[in-house]
Amino acid sequence: MRPTPRKALAASALTLAALAAVSLPATPATAAPAAAPTAGGASASSAAPPAAGPAAACTPAQVVANGGFESGASPWTQSSSGVITSRAGQSAHGGSAFAWLDGVGGTHTDTLSQSVTIPAGCAAATLTFWLHIDTAETTSSTAYDRLTAKIGATTLATYSNLDKNTGYVRRSFDVSAFAGQTVTLAFTGTEDSSLQSSFVLDDIALDTSGDTVPPADSTRTPAAPSYTVSLTGNTAGTVWTGHESATFTNASSTALSEVYLRLWDNYHGTCSAMPITVGNVTGGVAGALSVGCTALQITLAAPLAQGQSATIGFDLGITVPSGADRFGHDGAFSFIGNALPVLAVKDGAGWHLDPYTNNGESFYSLAADFRVTLDHPTSLLVPATGTSVDTPGSSGRTVTTATASKVRDFAWAAGPFAKISGVSTAGTPITVYSVSGISSANAQSMLTTAKSAVDAHAARFGAYPYGELDAVIDNNFWFGGMEYPGFVLDLVSTTALTHEIAHQWWYGIVGDDEYNSPWLDESFTDYATDLAQGKTGSGCWSGISWASSAEKITNSMAYWDAHSSRYSTVVYGYGKCALHDLRRLLGDTAMAKLLKDYATSHWYGVSTTAEFKAAAQAATTTDLTSFWTTHRIEG
Repeated sequence: MRPTPRKALAASALTLAALAAVSLPATPATAAPAAAPTAGGASASSAAPPAAGPAAACTPAQVVANGGFESGASPWTQSSSGVITSRAGQSAHGGSAFAWLDGVGGTHTDTLSQSVTIPAGCAAATLTFWLHIDTAETTSSTAYDRLTAKIGATTLATYSNLDKNTGYVRRSFDVSAFAGQTVTLAFTGTEDSSLQSSFVLDDIALDTSGDTVPPADSTRTPAAPSYTVSLTGNTAGTVWTGHESATFTNASSTALSEVYLRLWDNYHGTCSAMPITVGNVTGGVAGALSVGCTALQITLAAPLAQGQSATIGFDLGITVPSGADRFGHDGAFSFIGNALPVLAVKDGAGWHLDPYTNNGESFYSLAADFRVTLDHPTSLLVPATGTSVDTPGSSGRTVTTATASKVRDFAWAAGPFAKISGVSTAGTPITVYSVSGISSANAQSMLTTAKSAVDAHAARFGAYPYGELDAVIDNNFWFGGMEYPGFVLDLVSTTALTHEIAHQWWYGIVGDDEYNSPWLDESFTDYATDLAQGKTGSGCWSGISWASSAEKITNSMAYWDAHSSRYSTVVYGYGKCALHDLRRLLGDTAMAKLLKDYATSHWYGVSTTAEFKAAAQAATTTDLTSFWTTHRIEG
């Protein structure tokens, strides 16, 4: 989603104060009330093979043994008995012992290693050590002698005689990517034929935090949702009634006794006059509504064991309120986003029942299959998520059936739109639907933009998987634009439309918890928008003004709702600039590979900040710890 138009302009023209060159280390009628919920029998069936169990809880630990060398050599493996020492010529950082590699002044190699086991499930695993380098080399440009630090097969850093210092320097590396593994921590020092260099190590530690990493995609539950929906619209397309069912599987090793439906659009009404009504529940017993009537608990008829599936069904009523909103109608044109109830996600943090936010997104859902049948007046066009097929209905009506695979939600619009279509160079069918008042020239411009954007993003992050793409254009949208799989709402704006289409990848394909980690979709999407438009982010960080020490790129929507004037600047602006900085640090080729590989490995899955940081660290030998700290990227 783009912010309000005035914020969108601020974000796209961001006279962003940016970070002074930092030294980095070597995105009408009301529906009839729903009938009272009734209980029904759950349909449980075995699904094989069972999904993997939840990630192990983190056991905080410091896993390097004898990191200060005060207990002799064990369990270290050293190339010679003199590497771990307390002899004269060097001094310890703490205590009396240290590891002294090289310092011979002739062709020589010393090694020091230890096998370590990093506990699974930890949000952070950080390797630190203190390093002192002295040398007799006089050059200021040639690295004759080197020390390499590795974990497993990954080189963390290489130091040389050029890094000489008068005392110890603390070095730190994020090694969270190795959680759950037993790997070898190794240091190798090499000298050339003359002039000594001494690499002195002390107080080596590998600490894990007590916070747990959210479980892998396979343990988020209820998993593999499939929704079947049949709705009939009134003459104006503002009231829809019918039925929805949801089939799902418990992927967790913990039995699933309940699910929650998110009725997001009840935010736009009140609990006494709800735009979204659910009744006649089957497959379970409906409980109380909560979170401003946007969350409905359904207790299943029988708990589901891991790998078992069930189906719930219910009658559904949708009343579209007035207003050019992502859920609202602008005169004859209705926009129906987030109106279909979807299953909430339960993961390592429990059920995600975050409140709706009008400032951004609250949505966190797993990739699902939808089959939605919309019976509507023929005079109304109904662009929708997925691939649509129209068949004749009763007199003066059309039945549009939209099917979509591996999408996180489903949206549609209804109205007497003007419509133009085309196909991108790479073969994606695109249709632009315009409300009254949008000129044909502007509609054509948006079609051209959409063709270019979808191909540009696909080339960088992976082929567009959703078949056709529909863009609905209305300059009255207060929010600028809004993304749904295969379906976007937008103003006449090249930048905003390019941004919304980038969301097909960053939130649509590579999902995230949008309430708790909005930067994972908005910052990445704005960065992708820059790349698609040939912008390099040069001068992006020429100065910066953080509002407070609590302000972070990675803050949740709970923070941004309380500091709404800063949301656009920090999450869109500072966030994309941080990614430009990362690209400059890694190099264009490495950054492009990182993002494409990351998208591939999280295709239809869920991304977390910890996972992205680990992937970025694995793409470089430079310690990124200070990069994340400087750019206020935490998690």
